[in-house]
Amino acid sequence: MKNIFPLVAAVIGLAGAGCNTVNTTETAQPSYQRNMVAEKRVITDSSLARKVQVLGVNATEGPGGFLKVQAELQNTTRSLHRFSYKWEWFDQSGNLLEGPTSVAITRQIEGKESMFISGIAPNPAAKDFRLKLYENAK
Repeated sequence: MKNIFPLVAAVIGLAGAGCNTVNTTETAQPSYQRNMVAEKRVITDSSLARKVQVLGVNATEGPGGFLKVQAELQNTTRSLHRFSYKWEWFDQSGNLLEGPTSVAITRQIEGKESMFISGIAPNPAAKDFRLKLYENAK
């Protein structure tokens, strides 16, 4: 019986290890005004879409005419989740602009946490964007 208690305690500790959630506080009436954009979503990975959801996307023109885009994401599960994302940038004719920002970035998000990811266009010719989210293998 003495040997069972440490084993049960270890199992309980491991079971709860991946279940962190995040509490947040922010101003009730923020002074900022977001420029939310209408968006179209194409979901090909329903597993990822259930875990990490895009809450909204806002875009502004930054210094020098560079397009700056920010997306708010939320982990809908109770456990940490890793994902990757990549921004694609397009000129006014719809042509893809290649650049150093066209690489995938890996992030992690705690259970129930929301976070922002941002992208800045590689040059002022970028007038539109696409955000791609990828589920990381465990």
